[in-house]
Order: sequence, then structure tokens, then C-alpha cells
Amino acid sequence: MIGLPIMNWLWGSASIPVGLTLGVVLQATAVFSILHRRWGWRKTGGTAVFIATLTLFVEWLGSTTGFPFGDYDYAPLLQPQISGVPLVVPLAWFMMLPAAWAVANQILAQLPARLASKRWLLPLLAGFAFTAWDLFLDPQMVAWGVWQWETPGGYFGIPWSNYAGWWGTAVLLTALIRPQNLPGKPLLIIFTITWFLETVGLLFFWGLVGPALVGGTIMGFFVWLGWREPRQKGNSVIQP
Repeated sequence: MIGLPIMNWLWGSASIPVGLTLGVVLQATAVFSILHRRWGWRKTGGTAVFIATLTLFVEWLGSTTGFPFGDYDYAPLLQPQISGVPLVVPLAWFMMLPAAWAVANQILAQLPARLASKRWLLPLLAGFAFTAWDLFLDPQMVAWGVWQWETPGGYFGIPWSNYAGWWGTAVLLTALIRPQNLPGKPLLIIFTITWFLETVGLLFFWGLVGPALVGGTIMGFFVWLGWREPRQKGNSVIQP
């Protein structure tokens, strides 16, 4: 996000796909490294492949049938693609979903024990934390021409069905993976840096003031929740 305005200034909008892809690859690599230190190669690699495979299928399903996000199409800007879906898109899901897990875990640590013990609550919270990121991302990608909606919707041109689809997919992935023993603090840092750079980038460099303010507020709320102290010491996921 920091480098994209500079690349756009030096080389024009044609450099955006390259910069965007590079940014996702670097952040996904950082997330993989963070998880690997705690989980090891096998679990981390398996999780990454599972997320990428399932989200590639969901994105293909969405872009061909309209379910679960709504009717949209990818432009040929991001390459390579499989069945019309840029490969960097599933990588972006892996890039941010573990960070949303860490936020959800930290929120659970702040709840009464009888509520925090509910196994269904982690996927729901992770889905909300993850979808908050798309309050920035979708208006940004549409503005850059990465994809387009057949029928623009109510959130700065983005259909509300898209956010229901994002939430549902994130909930499903979290419920299937059931992540445990997360390296909480590094993942919370990833979530926080993403929130900060998206807010600053959209507000000051890309002229997307509305998404910057809404996304900055809502994702910022999850950042705040993620760094709050738990109800009882020892429950926090804020650890190395």
C-alpha cells in the first residue's frame, strides 16, 4: 500500500497490478512464516492449500453464477488466472483470514466463560473481522478496474450480497479449519498494519474518502477489540 502510490506516480496506472500482486505475495509470505513458527510446515502448508483451494472454487462459482457474492466479473489485469479467477485472490484470503482468527480469539477472551466456550462463536466473529477488511478492498478494486459488478449496489457501488458472501465464506472456512494455538500477537500486528495502510492509502492517496472513513471506523473497531485486555489474565492471545 505504501509503494503503490509511488509506483503509480512513477510509472502510471499500468504498474498497479504488479504492485498489488507483489504486496499480496509479500504479506501472505509473512503470514505463512508467522504460522509456520508455531504450527510447522505440514499444518501451515495444509491450511494455506485448503484456504486457497476452497476460495478459488468459491470465487469461480461467484464469478460464473453470482453465488454467493453477486454478479461480477474479473478483468484481465491480474495474471495468472485459472478459469477467470486471478491466483492472487485466493492468496489474499490466506493473507488476512488468520489475522481475523487472532482478532476473534482475543474478543472471545474478553467474554464471560460461558459464552466464550461456545464453539460456534469463533467462526462468526472471525467472519465479521475478515469482512470488515472488504469495506476497504472492494471499492478500491472496483476503482482500479480489477473487477466490476453487473449491478452496482448500496455500499459505494458494492452490492450488500457481496458482504454476506464474504462473511459466510470466512465463517465456513474457520468452522472447517478450527484454528488453535495461534501466534496471536504477530497476526494482530498484520491486521493492525493492514487497517492503518488501507485507511491512509484510500483517504490520502486514492481519493476514496467514504470507504476510508467507513472501513477505518469498522475495521478499526476490531483492531481496538483485538488489543483489549481479556477479562481474566492468561486468556489473551496477545503472545509471541
